[in-house]
Amino acid sequence: MRPRIALNIKSVEYEFLQEQEQLCSKSELLLQSNPVHKKVPVLVHNGKPICESNIIVEYIDEVWPSGPSILPADAHNRAVARFWAAYVDEKVQSFLAAVTAASEEEKNRAADQLKEVVVRMEGAHVEVSRGKDFFGGDRIGFVDIAFGSMLGWLRAVQVILGGVKLLDEEKTPGLVKWAEKFSADPAVKDVLPETGKLIEFSKLLIAAIRAAAAED
Repeated sequence: MRPRIALNIKSVEYEFLQEQEQLCSKSELLLQSNPVHKKVPVLVHNGKPICESNIIVEYIDEVWPSGPSILPADAHNRAVARFWAAYVDEKVQSFLAAVTAASEEEKNRAADQLKEVVVRMEGAHVEVSRGKDFFGGDRIGFVDIAFGSMLGWLRAVQVILGGVKLLDEEKTPGLVKWAEKFSADPAVKDVLPETGKLIEFSKLLIAAIRAAAAED
């Protein structure tokens, strides 16, 4: 999602190739393009592959400078944006994985930790946005893309956990408004996956993990 949102922001036309949905199936193109990690996303530009989502977003911002900037022009602000994007990958992504695949006890513990992380991102939004709609200010920026790509999973987890609210008006009012604006943005709205599809995928993922554990 991150590279697609970035390309949409820059108004760059591209061909999107969806990897097959089977969990263990990887196309020959993917294996050739990313032989180290063997995972998506990969951007192939002028016949050369670029891997890892945040790296691809930075590449897009540099290669197509004529469109709206994604990273801040100021060096310190760029460093802050990279910090929060890395925080999202380190904390939010790992907790989302734990919540969707853990035992009930571990799931509840991971959910509590995930709530704390989301509240921390509320503070980051206040600090970085400086009162504007997005982490990037008046328009979607690097942190918006990094965190916004998790929105579908955050919504799915709320359903998986039986209606637990991760984004709510009381604790994260800024993020509630941000999520609405981010999801409705023309560069984003056709990219975010449906919550129901993510829930179904999580069930497949859990089944595959349990099957692999049983074989071991």
